[in-house]
Amino acid sequence: MAQRKRQLVSNELTEAALQLLALKGFDVVTVDEIVTAAGVSKRTFFRYFASKEDVVVQFLADMGTGIRAELAARPIEERPSVALRHAVWVPIAACGDHSDRALPVVQLILRTPALLARFLERRAQWCDDLTAELARRLGLDPGTDLYPQLAAGMALAAFDAVLQWWSGSDGAEDPAELTDRAFALIAPALDAVGRR
Repeated sequence: MAQRKRQLVSNELTEAALQLLALKGFDVVTVDEIVTAAGVSKRTFFRYFASKEDVVVQFLADMGTGIRAELAARPIEERPSVALRHAVWVPIAACGDHSDRALPVVQLILRTPALLARFLERRAQWCDDLTAELARRLGLDPGTDLYPQLAAGMALAAFDAVLQWWSGSDGAEDPAELTDRAFALIAPALDAVGRR
């Protein structure tokens, strides 16, 4: 019960912070404004996050965890291109399903140098995690085989491209269609693992 309450408070803080940051801009919003919007004390905020930047970083960490978990849950016999497409689709679909809230946050991250730097830092961790999961799925050694790292990098490059195109179009582009197009381009290389 206590863990569930902590998660609810964390979610409320995250939601309030992300919406304020997206609406007003990262540099303008203060922690005081975030706690007022979330209806919690400053002390409560600092129990969950060290800074307003950490709110965004946690949002990104959760995205990466979701991608790896989805890949791990895919059927083992699935082609790598299909499994990876499904894995990166999870956070993209969440963004598309809640575009009124997600689009401003994605634009905030991509347009704020400090947040983009943190995103790229997190993305490097996602790549390591996906590399390890791909190696496990395929019985490859990531220390001696280039495929897992290259495949993870390609999948995340597709993820980045979809977010950038969707964000750049102010949500007019369909994320599902963008994801399909991106993976159609990289599928031959992703599925070449069995032909080596």
